[in-house]
Amino acid sequence: MTDTRPRRSLLFMPSSNARALEKAKTLACDGVIFDLEDAVAPDAKQMAREQAAAAVASGAYGARELVIRINGLDTPWWRDDVKAAAEAGGGTILIPKVEAGATLKTLEAELALYEGGDAVRLWAMMETPFGFLHAEEILVASERLDCIIVGTNDLIKDLRERHVKGRMPVMPALGMALLAARAHGRMILDGVYGDFRDDEGFREECLQARDMGFDGKTLIHPSQIATANAAFGPDAEELDYAKRLIEAFENAGQGVAVLDGRMIEALHVTEARRLVAMAEAIAKLEAGA
Repeated sequence: MTDTRPRRSLLFMPSSNARALEKAKTLACDGVIFDLEDAVAPDAKQMAREQAAAAVASGAYGARELVIRINGLDTPWWRDDVKAAAEAGGGTILIPKVEAGATLKTLEAELALYEGGDAVRLWAMMETPFGFLHAEEILVASERLDCIIVGTNDLIKDLRERHVKGRMPVMPALGMALLAARAHGRMILDGVYGDFRDDEGFREECLQARDMGFDGKTLIHPSQIATANAAFGPDAEELDYAKRLIEAFENAGQGVAVLDGRMIEALHVTEARRLVAMAEAIAKLEAGA
């Protein structure tokens, strides 16, 4: 499964905040995650659920990808969350703290109870030691699974690590998740950067994640959108090189070619074509957002 849908910037929005949901209609993020979990107090769960479902059903968010993060399956709210998401008509459910493939099977069974449930896609958050250790099991559990999001805050807590610049303590876990995602053709997004006032630190973490192979980043504040979009989207120089590489390879008419003194093979062309397709998808998204 190869997906070139832009997922450079997915912004978490508390679904209990009507003003925030309205503002999201005008933001340049690739997608919005309507949060029913951590950002919503227990007494606001019902209101948040109703507002998130209404947002997904509204058609008012242009071409942005719309995702509802439900409450965990160990809470009393998740079934109502799933029902509301299914009846909203499409969209995606993000499941928090997934630790086993069985969780996705449970969601599939629950969605089957509701009209519109067949159209809902699934995303999974890996946030715990069990989640990362079971990454491959999770990735193959459901054909509906499009994407995973890594969350390191809970992981760092569980491992008794420290938050350090460069994220060295969690690199083994991030690598495990990336290997599983790429082995099974799914997209993978990096977790949030908590200090939205630290522009330089956020930019560095975006570039690190991009270089590691992540497709994009989840965000907690609109001020982070432009930086994430720039980091995870092909720039003009990369795009020009990709187009020249494809042309040189096709003109060579054989298994290898030379461009700017470097040998290029089919594997390089595959990546170049992905970049070109991604740029075209970004342009289409921005035109319709």
